[in-house]
Amino acid sequence: MSLLSRLRRPSPAAGPAGPSAVDAPAGLSGAAGADRPEVAADPPPPAGAGAGRARWRTVAAPVTTVLAGLLVLAVLTAPGRFDQLTPMAFLRVPVEALVAAALLLALPGRARRPVAVAVGVALGLVAVVKVLDLGMSASFARPFDLVLDWVLLDDGYAFVTDSVGTGGAVAAAVGLVALVVALLVLTTRSVLRLTRLTTGHRRTAVRVVAGLTAVWVTAATLGVPVADSGTATLVGQHVGQAGAGLRDRREFADQLARDAYRDTPGDQLLTALRGKDVLLAFVESYGRDAVEDPEFAGGVGAVLDGGTRRLAAAGFTARSGFLTSPTSGGGSWLAHDTLLSGLWIDNQQRHDSLLASDRLTLNKAFRKAGWQTVGVMPAATSPWPEGAFFGYDRYHDAAGLDYRGPQFSYAPMPDQYTLATFQRRERTPGHAPIMAQIPLISSHSPWAAIPRMLDWDHVGDGSIYRRPTSVAFNPKDVVGRSTTEVRTGYRRAIEYSLNSLISYVETYGDDDTVLVLLGDHQPSPLVTGPDASRDVPVTVLARDPAVLARVSGWGWQEGLRPGPDAPVWPMDTFRDRFLAAFGPQPPAHVAAPR
Repeated sequence: MSLLSRLRRPSPAAGPAGPSAVDAPAGLSGAAGADRPEVAADPPPPAGAGAGRARWRTVAAPVTTVLAGLLVLAVLTAPGRFDQLTPMAFLRVPVEALVAAALLLALPGRARRPVAVAVGVALGLVAVVKVLDLGMSASFARPFDLVLDWVLLDDGYAFVTDSVGTGGAVAAAVGLVALVVALLVLTTRSVLRLTRLTTGHRRTAVRVVAGLTAVWVTAATLGVPVADSGTATLVGQHVGQAGAGLRDRREFADQLARDAYRDTPGDQLLTALRGKDVLLAFVESYGRDAVEDPEFAGGVGAVLDGGTRRLAAAGFTARSGFLTSPTSGGGSWLAHDTLLSGLWIDNQQRHDSLLASDRLTLNKAFRKAGWQTVGVMPAATSPWPEGAFFGYDRYHDAAGLDYRGPQFSYAPMPDQYTLATFQRRERTPGHAPIMAQIPLISSHSPWAAIPRMLDWDHVGDGSIYRRPTSVAFNPKDVVGRSTTEVRTGYRRAIEYSLNSLISYVETYGDDDTVLVLLGDHQPSPLVTGPDASRDVPVTVLARDPAVLARVSGWGWQEGLRPGPDAPVWPMDTFRDRFLAAFGPQPPAHVAAPR
């Protein structure tokens, strides 16, 4: 009915002229009704419109209320890990909801609404944190650190840009912002709606809350999981991250101040490697699962075992073991820091503190002992201040490597091109001994476009990779792949990176070549599954038997592939063990490094 119609229509009870003839009691419609003109009633609304709206409101109201309740329940009971997302995870009685309901029922009307808004916003923030935790659990196998991990959002944007293009990255960023806003708005409106419902049916609401509280107390007493939503624990853990970060800063400062090799003269460092080219190659995402998971071990193992035989024919021998990385799924720089500094670097705060220190890294130790130190960083597509800390004499980033071919998913260039360019520029005849750090990135997620091994003489400036025959694996749909397809891409990428290194040593290795080959971290849980170890394979390879004799006491196994019983060391112990093994041998009564 329009506003104009309502103004024209008299009140059914008593308009300006009194009761209408239609509304007059029996017996009065004669004289009284005859003295005034009859007022015609408005025509009824169309048969379908009003009834349809009424039916919609009748259905929509309870449905909206139910959805509001389900959203609140889902936010409070949802776990922070994908592998825990099961229907049973949501069959819980969240004590946080009972406390909030009791508080809102007890408050006077004027105070109730602002408190309900605050509860809704807090619930939305909990939902955002759980979304971040889910993302981190899928990528890094750990929760999101509200103090230290915000820098990873920028890295994540760059990764998506490199993997699927700027359009996809912008869409993902907009989608994430929209999700955050939607969660905050929807949780707030849901709490307000449920508050109106409970206060409108106060007596019933009190009984329901009391009954559910009794159920929760009973379940908690008996230790039944239904009484634990985990939200209070999650909030407590994230709130405690700030305090933990401050404590960790102090502890790490003490560790930085202690360095057994800080004052060692250069002529007493790495004496057993004089005249050697020492190449430290990190293979991205090369984890223990690559050599032990049955789905990968057949192909990757064949590459390693075949490589062991090929290199043995060229006079090379290898010893392999495992190192436990400080990170998983990503954060390669943390693993690089840890191996090179001899300190456990498992978060961004420690990384920043390390860069502000004068810690003696392996790179600096080689430089101090007279080597030319080189950094070859094909993934460095923007300024990289870490280069100054590690102390490279020369540094080749992505632009400086002058690649003229196409990008392969995340990787700006194939590993074989990186190694070929390094050989051409740094290992010319008569060059001084060099120590080079070379992170290889063709095995970086998303494991989509993978190059084919080429004849080394054909690599050139990389333009050959524009030919379709230079690509071995290139799924059309990067985003919509199944888990099986992702795992297949991972296996093939690891095989390619390992083949590149094996072929490089076979082609260019000599009596003065020493290669330390290792993974930086395990791939994401999408590949390994939940709760995988953080172990990565590590290998020392050389033609000179005196080099391998220096590590004979490590107990590492022969060949490029470590077996299940190979020794496992924390990655931060490698620096000291390496410097001890290749430096002047200590007297027998001096204990070896940890």
